[in-house]
Amino acid sequence: MTVLEEIALRQSTMYTCIVVGLVFSALYGAAFCYRGPSKLKTLIKAVPLLAFAVAGFANFAAPLVVGGLVLSAVGDIALSRDGEKPFLVGLVAFATAHLLYIVHFFQIGDLSLVSPIAALVIVAFAVSTEFWLIPHTEKMRAPVRVYVLLICGMGLSALSLDERDIAVLGAFAFMASDTILSIQLFRMKETSGWQVPASVALWGLYALGQCAILVGAGFARPLFQI
Repeated sequence: MTVLEEIALRQSTMYTCIVVGLVFSALYGAAFCYRGPSKLKTLIKAVPLLAFAVAGFANFAAPLVVGGLVLSAVGDIALSRDGEKPFLVGLVAFATAHLLYIVHFFQIGDLSLVSPIAALVIVAFAVSTEFWLIPHTEKMRAPVRVYVLLICGMGLSALSLDERDIAVLGAFAFMASDTILSIQLFRMKETSGWQVPASVALWGLYALGQCAILVGAGFARPLFQI
């Protein structure tokens, strides 16, 4: 295989896997995200983030981003099941993924670009969770607090990115999906009529956010600009 043939293969693999990830994301959001646990649901949910990870790996994406995508897939699989243990596994997996993204964003970013006002808004949001979220988490209080710090840290680190607007939007979409999930888990009744729209919204924000992080910050240059 010549160098040009290898480049073409890697490029085609990357784009094919991104498309596969988006297609399965749409399938999961349309037909599975609001349903109870099942083997099929777990299988469908596992595909998108693994496909994004393969897309990154195939074309030399940053190892920290690929690692974050793989850990997110682990979290997806865990959260597709019921119970406290799967929830904790998912929480740890996603928390570690956020940590990897934070490190990567700071490595390629410029702290001087961080807007003090935007940073203050994120800090205010983190503080606000002590009033509307933490009192409702009971014995999960400590891990949820740590998770809040990590998702807000990812938002702050994303603000340092230069000419990678799609990755910044992806990071904040990820934050928004986590916020909806926390409301759904700790503040919303299981019988609420908002459960289904919340599930669809959080999955859409999450899947598109993760794809945007890969496309916008996973490579030496963004795959496209907005």
